[in-house]
Amino acid sequence: MVIEKDAIGMQERKKSAVTTSTGKERFIPLEWLRFWLGFYIVIFHTLHHYGDVLPWAPYITNIGFFSTSTFFLLSGFLLAHVYLEARSGGGFEMRESSRSFLTKRISNLYPIHIGAILLTVMVLVVLPLLALTPEDVDNTSFRFVIYDTNNDTPAESLFHWLDNRELLLAAVMNLTMTHAWNPYYLTFNAPSWSISALFFFYLTFPLLGPWLRGLRRPLPALSLLNLIYLVPPVVVILTTSYGVPETGILHRNPLIRLPEFLAGIVLCALYHRRREAGLGLSSAMVGALMVLIVVEIVVASWLLTGGKGSAAYYLLHNGLMLPAQLALLFLCVQLPSTGSARWQRIASRLGGASLPMFALHVPLYLIFSRVEMVLAGEPSLCAVGEWRACFDAAGETSLAWYPLYLLLTVLFCVVFQEQFVVRVRQWLVAHLLPKQA
Repeated sequence: MVIEKDAIGMQERKKSAVTTSTGKERFIPLEWLRFWLGFYIVIFHTLHHYGDVLPWAPYITNIGFFSTSTFFLLSGFLLAHVYLEARSGGGFEMRESSRSFLTKRISNLYPIHIGAILLTVMVLVVLPLLALTPEDVDNTSFRFVIYDTNNDTPAESLFHWLDNRELLLAAVMNLTMTHAWNPYYLTFNAPSWSISALFFFYLTFPLLGPWLRGLRRPLPALSLLNLIYLVPPVVVILTTSYGVPETGILHRNPLIRLPEFLAGIVLCALYHRRREAGLGLSSAMVGALMVLIVVEIVVASWLLTGGKGSAAYYLLHNGLMLPAQLALLFLCVQLPSTGSARWQRIASRLGGASLPMFALHVPLYLIFSRVEMVLAGEPSLCAVGEWRACFDAAGETSLAWYPLYLLLTVLFCVVFQEQFVVRVRQWLVAHLLPKQA
């Protein structure tokens, strides 16, 4: 009876499916998931600025890595779904050449990354001139970085100023999207390490994607990937003092984070195998997956907020939460792609803005918060040209304006994606790929 219901549910899903120009099913719920993952990262990196008035904020913001990891999973899933096709003789292959795939993927990443760098450069130049806060004067510079550790080392002793050689290396690594391989510190626009990691993942996809998509037993493969992902944090816990460079390696090294992306590809294989067998999810399975997600998130938040040690962070960050992330993605992909064309269009626009949200939210917050501080002081002084007096009279940021920042960030990223990224991507693809006859 359960199998019968599952099969009926799957047939109804097929009828309501939205397809792309290539005939592939388009998962509208995953567009919403992409958006909310990006939105949570924005909150994760900015809400802590209001910690004095929000004592509960750490419970909301201490597992931001859940969002980044799920985004990597989602990327692997969608790429496998869109770019891999069954061969007539068995197995899977890319539906287009590796050159075409990589050109399109990199042409989407690079405009976002460069746009974020340009915005960050502007902020780093202007803030020291405004000098609204002590940090703007003391620490706002291309050269200022903080060593990446996960122990009790005092923050001041982790401050580092890049010399000319280090600054040049950081610039080259950012321009080539290889900066996630630096295990010591984050440079320029810190959250953009995720774009660097995605760049590496894309390079591996033509080689590993077809093989993983064709696995006959995807569920054991997911378990194996999860175990492999847990090996590095266990080694670090047993052999180090949670310092440099091991913390940075676990945090963002693309090779260490690769199992998340690969797990998304394998999850795609699992989804399609179940679908081809006419299997959906029973109510009991849905309930079990939801319980898994809630329990993992609650326990993780309790461990991290309660200061249960660096070991817990390493394990949660690199593998222990992968089951919950897989469960969330698997539940979302089961949802029907229904709704009016208008709401599907909105979902697509918001989902498309998710990666710009990852890349742009920090410089956007710095801009918004400084404008807010000027408006909270004596803005009339700026109106009459008394700039220094106006900046010296700047007030404080207020939680009341935080929702406006979130709204403006979303709107800016939608426009940035559609008016800048898409146009540059189209130009790059047109000039880098041969014209089709």
